[in-house]
Amino acid sequence: MIVQISAGQGPSECQLAVAKLFEALRKEYGDLVEISKNRGYEKGCYDSIRFRTEQDMSSLEGTVMWICKSPFRPNHKRKNWYVDVSIIPEQGEITSGKEYRIEKFHCGGKGGQNVNKVETGVRIIHIPTRLVAQSAEERSQFLNKQRAMEKLQEKLTVLQKEQEAKQVNAAWREHNRIVRGNPVRTYEGERFVLRKA
Repeated sequence: MIVQISAGQGPSECQLAVAKLFEALRKEYGDLVEISKNRGYEKGCYDSIRFRTEQDMSSLEGTVMWICKSPFRPNHKRKNWYVDVSIIPEQGEITSGKEYRIEKFHCGGKGGQNVNKVETGVRIIHIPTRLVAQSAEERSQFLNKQRAMEKLQEKLTVLQKEQEAKQVNAAWREHNRIVRGNPVRTYEGERFVLRKA
């Protein structure tokens, strides 16, 4: 599961809450692996943090509130700071050697006596994505298989990049969405103590 904690358009206090929440969750869940961090305005503050976990954290999706006087602006009246926790859709793993089907076919055109007698053309189908690549340019089946595999790998690379871009776009959309009110959790004070429900 990929999770993002985000300050959205919030000030430094919200960015500090992102850092504090990440550390609190790291202590609570133990297996968090950081994917990316976007630094905030102040030292130790983060606009967003994305991480991976094997545990189900879907119950944390929503808004988390931190009740604390501003550590950056002592005379500031506001005490409630909000951050967003979002589950980001994972991209599927695309390449695997066991997931190909190879078909052979007769080639037309130049090739002398082999034309239409020997199956030298090769078509490779990547079963999970249904991507197809084929080659009939070479006289040997072995070389056509190599060419077709190269073409298929290029297509899979393009698909992987498209999926990564979708994931980043999803993370960015979530980054800008913070719903104040009805928080899934509330933390209090500079020590960031979880308020019991």
